Amino acid sequence: MALTDKKRRFADALLSGASNRDAAIAAGYSEKTASQAGSKLAKDPDVIAAIGRHLRDRQAQAVEVKPGRKVKEPTPEDGAVGELDLGDFDDPMDFLKAVMNEQAAEPKLRVDAAKALLPYKHGKVADQGKKDQKAAAADQASKGRFGARPPPKLVVNNKG
Repeated sequence: MALTDKKRRFADALLSGASNRDAAIAAGYSEKTASQAGSKLAKDPDVIAAIGRHLRDRQAQAVEVKPGRKVKEPTPEDGAVGELDLGDFDDPMDFLKAVMNEQAAEPKLRVDAAKALLPYKHGKVADQGKKDQKAAAADQASKGRFGARPPPKLVVNNKG
């Protein structure tokens, strides 16, 4: 399953130092079931992977790497992982591709970016009009066993 918004908020709250129960409440779970939800989410593979990614990113920030393309520099006060800035991209297709390929982004946002990118890559197939549909149906009906037969071939023999 994917990293949902509640799971992402739970992981962010855990990383900020909250207990499982407090992190579940911060993620939007009911106070009555927060302990159970916190325990369940703490064992969730998506949450564990998100926390691991965040910790790896913290360690990777210490190493300076120059990217080949424009990338937004993460700031320490950014709580979200993998935020993209619209100003870093000159071409809308590049931005949509970056959002679509961003692993830390919400799945719904990634799907919406993919949908928005479709018209750039693939043309829309238009519906047929009434006349086109009738012509296609007539062509289909004229083929087969009951279709019109071709006229006979006339052979002219003038050498006779």
